[in-house]
Amino acid sequence: MRAVETKMFQEAQQAPAVVEQALRENKSEMELLGTFLRRHTPPFALTVARGSSDHAALYGKYLIESLLGLVCSSAIPSVHTVYGQRLALNRALVIAISQSGQSPDLIEVTRQARRDGALTLALVNQEHSPLAQTAEVVLPLWAGPEEAVAATKSYLATLALLTQLVAAWAEDKPLKEALAMLPEAMYKAAEASWQAGLEPLVEAENGLVVGRGYAFAVAHELALKLKETSAFHAEAMSGAELLHGPVALVEPDFPLLVLVPKDKPLPGLLSLLENLRGKGGHLLVASSESEALELAHTPLPLPTRLHPVLDSILLAQAFYPFAAELSVARGFNPDAPRHLSKVTRTR
Repeated sequence: MRAVETKMFQEAQQAPAVVEQALRENKSEMELLGTFLRRHTPPFALTVARGSSDHAALYGKYLIESLLGLVCSSAIPSVHTVYGQRLALNRALVIAISQSGQSPDLIEVTRQARRDGALTLALVNQEHSPLAQTAEVVLPLWAGPEEAVAATKSYLATLALLTQLVAAWAEDKPLKEALAMLPEAMYKAAEASWQAGLEPLVEAENGLVVGRGYAFAVAHELALKLKETSAFHAEAMSGAELLHGPVALVEPDFPLLVLVPKDKPLPGLLSLLENLRGKGGHLLVASSESEALELAHTPLPLPTRLHPVLDSILLAQAFYPFAAELSVARGFNPDAPRHLSKVTRTR
């Protein structure tokens, strides 16, 4: 099997077109939502999601807190479904995110939130799913069928729509203008050649994916993909936390995939890279910035940059085809990871 023949690789390549359609089809609804939320500001936001969707929700948390100054937290579904506790959610904004919209715990949390007076939004790929029927407002991802178990285009569409929502809510004109150019930038990112990253990872068993801010949110998703498609034990790590203890993991050739977009954490990440170079690990640096790539043992160039909020989306877009290639190189099928199914139902 060649990576380009896998569904994961092909679906990752479809993501720019999916994002273009999702932004276009949801634009009017997003502007209406933005106006409503400015007039009826919720006391806080709560996200409800699992897996890749929960990693997208973490990106949404960074958006809501950094651009709107509103507290955003991730729901713990078992509080509702196992412990039977109801939360005070009146007037809160509850954002449920799911590719399939079928997990009972997400449905139950969203249903209860709506009963308790929250405004409930569902970002789903399946418009007629139980979750979509439960929420007050439905925002389709427009990703179409996603046959690979590992989500790619649905995850990227979710990031784009969360950004579109917050841009409309904050009336952020520069971000709106950048969003209009996001699909074109994603096409360029999808063409990134990260072949050099295969050699240091193909025989490795453990590693870290490091970032800060929006890139830290995306690091969670990249670490998950390395685990599920390549059986590579990767963990996401904040660049602010790495030197507080986890750096003890670093030994000769220990791989660290460091995400360094052009964003406010850039100076701190450059200092971190300089610090790590003397500790024996192998630095794979994904970045559009030459000063970051120069500090890498293996540079993974991002061929374009767009906006500090959006460049981490471009890093994920560049990573997905590479993840499919790595999976095949390690002898796995990225479309059908062992022990996994496309839809997971939890309570």
